[in-house]
Amino acid sequence: MGKPWRTVTAVAMLAVAWTGGATGGATAETVFKLGYSLGPKAHYGIGAQAFGDEVARQSNGRYRIEMFPNNALGGEREMIEGAQLGTVDLVISSTGPVGNFVPSTLITDIPFLFRDYAHARAVLDGPIGQEILDEFPAHGLIGLAWCENGFRHLTNSVRAVHEPEDIKGLKLRTMQNDVHMEAFSTLGALPTPMAFPELFTSLQQHTVDGQENPIPVIVSAKFAQVQKYLSLTGHVYSPALFIMSPYPWEAMPTADRAIFLAAAKVGAQAMRAEVNRVEDSGIAQLRAAGMTVDTEVDKAAFQKVLAPAYTDYAKRFGQADIDRIRNYRP
Repeated sequence: MGKPWRTVTAVAMLAVAWTGGATGGATAETVFKLGYSLGPKAHYGIGAQAFGDEVARQSNGRYRIEMFPNNALGGEREMIEGAQLGTVDLVISSTGPVGNFVPSTLITDIPFLFRDYAHARAVLDGPIGQEILDEFPAHGLIGLAWCENGFRHLTNSVRAVHEPEDIKGLKLRTMQNDVHMEAFSTLGALPTPMAFPELFTSLQQHTVDGQENPIPVIVSAKFAQVQKYLSLTGHVYSPALFIMSPYPWEAMPTADRAIFLAAAKVGAQAMRAEVNRVEDSGIAQLRAAGMTVDTEVDKAAFQKVLAPAYTDYAKRFGQADIDRIRNYRP
């Protein structure tokens, strides 16, 4: 099962020291591994650092978060599996692979579900988001907080995409997420699920024509080097999650769990602030890097073509739950 927690002391690097049972705390510095897929200067890295700093501050240094950016602990799916097994302590992941473990998260991936950032953040920070987080323990994971990638947009190396007809026949990398894949199939594209670490090379070698991601990911992954066209489709709002393995979680005193929950919210806010910053400047950066940007995509036409997929989503998730999100007001 792997080590459920790791403690560093001056005497023994792998010694674990706890006192007081349910009401005590770690008597030595306890180190947790946190893995994520992007670089330390990307929004994931900004959020991870804010989380780690807050954990250290609130615990008076009893806990330290060791960072493993750039898929150093594996792709997102592998890291989530590691959290279930106890070989990875903490993960920041997009919701794409999380749906394979906690199916209820997939409702957030329905195209054009959220009006804007304020709507999406209010839903996830409110009772609906908490209800989904409450389902994680039944699936062998702990959902600490919702964080963010941003609204997803389409890039490709073949042609500009302005309306649904333009997307037909394009081979597009998607996450291994059947909600996303159904949407692109309905639009006439050829969705190709692929782990993120493989994506840049696949675009470079034209194994796939394009991909879809939020602006902060497109910028940080340097996709402008291998993609010519950017269409601001905003087709899906992409949350991310702070996820923890249940093994260190269950070993913690209740008061320490509260520290991690509070720190995850601090990390989420830092991540969202970075998304805002990059959204404001990223499109100009991508234009400067040579991308052709369509800012006036016909979103209404895309939604019309997606009607059959919406019928399937209603059967799967329940129209009432979809409407509850669509119509949410804090």
